[in-house]
Amino acid sequence: MSIAKSVSKPAKAIKAESRKAWWKNYASSLRYSLYVITHPFDGFWDLVHEKKGSIAAAHTFLFLFLLTRVLKLMLTSFQFISAPIQHLNIFEQALSLLLPFLVLCLANWAMTTLFDGKGRFKDIYMAMCYALVPYVLLQLPMILVSNMLTFEEGSFYSVFLSVSVIWCVFLVFVGLMEIHDYGPGKTFIFLIVTVVGALVIIFLVLVFFSLLSDAIAYFISLYREIVYRLY
Repeated sequence: MSIAKSVSKPAKAIKAESRKAWWKNYASSLRYSLYVITHPFDGFWDLVHEKKGSIAAAHTFLFLFLLTRVLKLMLTSFQFISAPIQHLNIFEQALSLLLPFLVLCLANWAMTTLFDGKGRFKDIYMAMCYALVPYVLLQLPMILVSNMLTFEEGSFYSVFLSVSVIWCVFLVFVGLMEIHDYGPGKTFIFLIVTVVGALVIIFLVLVFFSLLSDAIAYFISLYREIVYRLY
């Protein structure tokens, strides 16, 4: 009995230490996002090559981005946004942003073979998620601020929203440039090709599901015809 206890205790201690180290690394990678958005050139390089970021933190930022979007539609003052709250589907709104985001990451990764990019899908996804941090930091508090402003003060609200979007786009540009080790000109062309690639992927997916639905409808009608003739 004493031997079993002596064996299980170190195992539990190792597991607890491992869990503690994971949470410490997670908290550190969350805090590191503040450095990334203020020092993007060094930040994105260290994010991937020095392992300063984590997928868990990337998932968190993506979730907060989607949550901010949903809360913005639900809680922003009616003076600055018009959304039919009674017909609002939060899952539909979240998916309308999540799916294009993932498609862009996939298209960017797929085009790396044509442009000799060095980034893996994991690196691209992580950089894109970290680039969303300004959107959350600026737009989330502006939901509350919007309910304190008059319509005449709306320019103040619009400026902050524009800054958050421009900041995110700039971070995406720098992040992909650092990950793939491109120059500014090649990165700009690469972004255009990525958008085109994403549109092609969406088109192929729509065609696939259209053909699939037609095939299912054909077999259902065939089954009904056979049942009708037999019975």
